[in-house]
Amino acid sequence: MSLPDSVNAPLVVQLTDSHLFARANGRLLGIDTAASLQQVVAQVVREQPRIDLLLASGDLSQDGSVASYQRFCALTEPLDAPMRWLAGNHDENAPMAKACGDRDFLESVTDLGAWRLILLDSTVRGCVFGELEQAQLLALEEALSAAPERPALICLHHHPVPVGCGWMEPLGLHRPDELFAVLDRHPQVKVVLWGHIHQEFDQLRNGVRLLASPSTGLQFEPGSEDFKAGDQAPGYRWLRLLPDGTLETGVSRLQQHAFTVDHSAAGY
Repeated sequence: MSLPDSVNAPLVVQLTDSHLFARANGRLLGIDTAASLQQVVAQVVREQPRIDLLLASGDLSQDGSVASYQRFCALTEPLDAPMRWLAGNHDENAPMAKACGDRDFLESVTDLGAWRLILLDSTVRGCVFGELEQAQLLALEEALSAAPERPALICLHHHPVPVGCGWMEPLGLHRPDELFAVLDRHPQVKVVLWGHIHQEFDQLRNGVRLLASPSTGLQFEPGSEDFKAGDQAPGYRWLRLLPDGTLETGVSRLQQHAFTVDHSAAGY
């Protein structure tokens, strides 16, 4: 599906790992995730006068309830932008689909300006780590082969490369070489973007930008060997997709927030 954009360089906003609950004031390690998302959305409204696509890259919900996905819709309504969702390990596909109804939030391929955005489902039911089934890899190959002239952004939930946190490495994408084998055959791939790690990440691999972003709520401490929540502010990533296949991107975090992390928790 193609989305119109008002200029040649559309703007994408990534919100990730909001971990919402059915109840309004649900907390994750002390963080009121709905209040935090609401503040991040308000900052997006102030900073981004026009958004061509809102990309929610997994773990929209903590409890997998229909009500939590409806809450995500309500809290992001001020952004007034088309949306695409993909599932994370805390999400539940059936309630997510029910909350979407007949809206196109779960479309896996979207053409935006000169670019093609491809969303992959890396979830494994009942597991925290991720995998890409052969059907996902075949769909990726087909979507890339069908539009070799379009710069491509690939998005999934799980990290496909080490991110410097020992405790997270087993919880990333298993068999990532299968993903990169497909991507390496298609030089139009410019960006791989994910969530899951609740922190910023920015590296290059064979000329492809590898990006991850902070959560709209709870943060994880970068470089930690064992699980450790971080005190960094919640935030979001923006990406401007230039028609020549280059990218401008940045992370914006809340300047002021009153969220206190419960550091006594041993996991999430």
